[in-house]
Amino acid sequence: MSETITTAAKAFGTREASAPLQPLTIERRTPTPHDVEIDILYCGVCHSDLHTARNEWHGTVYPCVPGHEIIGRVISVGAHVAKFKVGDMVGVGCMVDSCQDCEHCKQGLEQYCEVGNIQTYNSPDKHLGIQTFGGYSERVVVDENFVLHIPDNLDPAAAAPLLCAGITTYSPLRHWKVGPGKKIGVVGIGGLGHMAIKLAHAMGAHVTVFTTSERKKADALRLGADEVVLSTDAEQMKLSRKLDFVLDAVSADHDINAYLHHVKTDGTLALVGAPEMPLPVAAFSLIPGRKNFAGSMIGGIAETQEMLDFCGEHQITSDVEIINIQEINQAYERMLKGDVKYRFVIDMKSLKEA
Repeated sequence: MSETITTAAKAFGTREASAPLQPLTIERRTPTPHDVEIDILYCGVCHSDLHTARNEWHGTVYPCVPGHEIIGRVISVGAHVAKFKVGDMVGVGCMVDSCQDCEHCKQGLEQYCEVGNIQTYNSPDKHLGIQTFGGYSERVVVDENFVLHIPDNLDPAAAAPLLCAGITTYSPLRHWKVGPGKKIGVVGIGGLGHMAIKLAHAMGAHVTVFTTSERKKADALRLGADEVVLSTDAEQMKLSRKLDFVLDAVSADHDINAYLHHVKTDGTLALVGAPEMPLPVAAFSLIPGRKNFAGSMIGGIAETQEMLDFCGEHQITSDVEIINIQEINQAYERMLKGDVKYRFVIDMKSLKEA
C-alpha cells in the first residue's frame, strides 16, 4: 500500500459528525492495470449519505466524503481493462470491490459478500489503507468489475439515482418474480418508492400504492400506479387486497402489520426502508396466511447492469432536482423534511469550477 501512487482531488465532505459538509482535498490512487478512472459529472444524494456523514449509523471514519450514485465519463483505463474505453458514459453504485472469491461473489451476489463488500465510501480501501471516499468529488478510480455501462438514451443526471434507489427496488422485484398477472403493493412514495412504482409498472404488474399523503395520489398515478390507498384512512386500509408481493420503502416508524394484512397466502412483504427502531410484527400477521416477511438490499453488479439496461429499454429514470454541491447542506435539511421530488442530484461541475 505504501507504494501506491496518489494524486490530489477536489471533494466535498465533513471532518466530524456535527460539522457541515465543506470543500476537502482527498487522495485518489492512480489507475492500476484493472482500474477505470472516471470524471464525475453527476452524483445522486441518498439518505444513506446523510446518515453516514452525521454518524447516525455509528462507525463513520472521518474525514467522510459521501456519494454512491455516480455518473461520469471514463478519462483513463488501466492496461488490462477490457470492458471500458476512454469517453464511455459509466456509473458506479454502492460497491467498489468485494472478495470476488466467496460463494456469493461467484454467484454474482457481491452485495452479500461473505468477507464483506467494499462500499463506495466509508469502507476499508485495500489500495490506500484508509477509508474509501465517495462521489462528492471530481473524479474516482474503480476496478472495472464494479463499473457499469449507462444506456445512451438515458439522461445521465436523472440516471444517477438508479445506481442506488433503482437497484434497491429492482432487485427484490426481480427476486420475487414480479411481472404480468402479479398484484403488488408499494408502501411509500419517496426516493425508493417512486422508483418501485415505475419499475413494477414497466414489468407489467398491477400496482397498488399506499401513501400517508392525499396530495401524492395524483403523482402515484402519474408514476404508474393502478390504485392508490390512503393509509391514514381506516376504511380504505380495512379492505384486504390479496397482493402477491408488497415492497415497503418507508424508513420512518410505521405499523408493518397493517400492510401484512394485504399480503395473500404464501405472499411476501419485503422491507427496503430502514426504520431506526425495530418494527413489531404480530405473529398472527404471518401465521394464518403462511406469509413471508423479508428484507432486501442492493443487487450484484450483473443485476445492476440488467436493471440499467431494463431502464434504457423502458426509458425509466428517477425524478430529480439538480443542485450545486454548495447547496448540499440545505439539501440534507430538505431531505429530512421530505421536501424533494424525489431525489437530489449534484451537478459536479459546480465543484470543479469552485
